Amino acid sequence: MKSTAPQRFVSGRTLLPALLGIGVLAVLALPLLGDPGAEAKEPLRAGSVCEAHELRALQAENPGLEIEIPPEFDQQFPSWQACLSHEAAWDEEAPGPNQPIPFSHAHHAGLYEIACNYCHGGTERSQAAQVPSVELCMGCHEHFPASYDELEGIRILKQYWEEREPIPWVQIHRVPEHVQFRHNRHVAAGVDCTRCHGNVAEMEKVYLVPDRVWWQYGLPAEKLEMGWCIQCHRENEASQDCFACHY
Repeated sequence: MKSTAPQRFVSGRTLLPALLGIGVLAVLALPLLGDPGAEAKEPLRAGSVCEAHELRALQAENPGLEIEIPPEFDQQFPSWQACLSHEAAWDEEAPGPNQPIPFSHAHHAGLYEIACNYCHGGTERSQAAQVPSVELCMGCHEHFPASYDELEGIRILKQYWEEREPIPWVQIHRVPEHVQFRHNRHVAAGVDCTRCHGNVAEMEKVYLVPDRVWWQYGLPAEKLEMGWCIQCHRENEASQDCFACHY
């Protein structure tokens, strides 16, 4: 005799939420179970003070990143900004030639607001601007912590100092030999350094910033060309006599 007891029927409305609940629990349990075959990743280890700064910056963006900073590299100096500027000043892809020392104008003149005349003295009284000497550079850097020697540029600077050799800086802004450009006259007239040199306070590497002017007859003139200088003299009502620059 067949049983007349009513059969229980599970509807789709009941089954679907149950299956979804089981799936969610399984997904949540995966991180707890882990991958038995996976090996624990070793933390990223700094090999210098600059690398320590870099790893801290990466960890700030990715808090889950494990890093290891050895005690000898857990220092404040060289600063992270100094590390970045040092590298950028020798960037081969950046405009301008590499200098013997990776000197960053953006770091010195921009970040620390060192005046142009401090390194390039005499511009207000001399025809030519002074090129910074090793002694001038060491006047500041000899007081820096020894940890700054991590930067190759500092080691090169100290080598020039020890060997009593001048730094062979590469000249960027140069006019022909038959042109007499006097810095003191332009400074006295109130011409800003950026007019010819560009905003070096934002340059890691100094380069000749392109600038083209157009004469009234549609003739172009590039920066430091005769037409470019004459156009500036016209705009500022300065002498356009040939003997003003050629004598």
